[in-house]
Amino acid sequence: MRLAIEEAKLALKADEVPIGAIIVSGGCIVGRGHNLVETLVDVTAHAEIQAITAASSTIGGKYLNDCTLYVTVEPCPMCAGALAWSQIGRIVYGASDAKRGFSTIAGNMLHPKTVVTSGVLREECERLMTDFFAKLR
Repeated sequence: MRLAIEEAKLALKADEVPIGAIIVSGGCIVGRGHNLVETLVDVTAHAEIQAITAASSTIGGKYLNDCTLYVTVEPCPMCAGALAWSQIGRIVYGASDAKRGFSTIAGNMLHPKTVVTSGVLREECERLMTDFFAKLR
């Protein structure tokens, strides 16, 4: 999760919403990403999507069932859908998202075998988000 937080800080430096993601398989990082929505002018350029694309390229396949995603904020429904299609084995996230998180909006739309762990380094992940949005107001 610490590496996902570092990715989120890269997003913050680029004036992006500070969300970062890392995908690990067999103890090795196979994908990483941070929000690039503003940079790419693309509403789908979320951290998780960037990490999924990188991981699929690295492992040479679209299924990530032996992988774990570490992400600083609970995935939105769009990202959760992509994670479901990838059949990711595990998702670990820091901060919950009561407004846009998949568990609030869409229930459990993940692959049935996906294991979810929440609240890892929650306070640090929340602080990145609250500090970012406080500066906008």
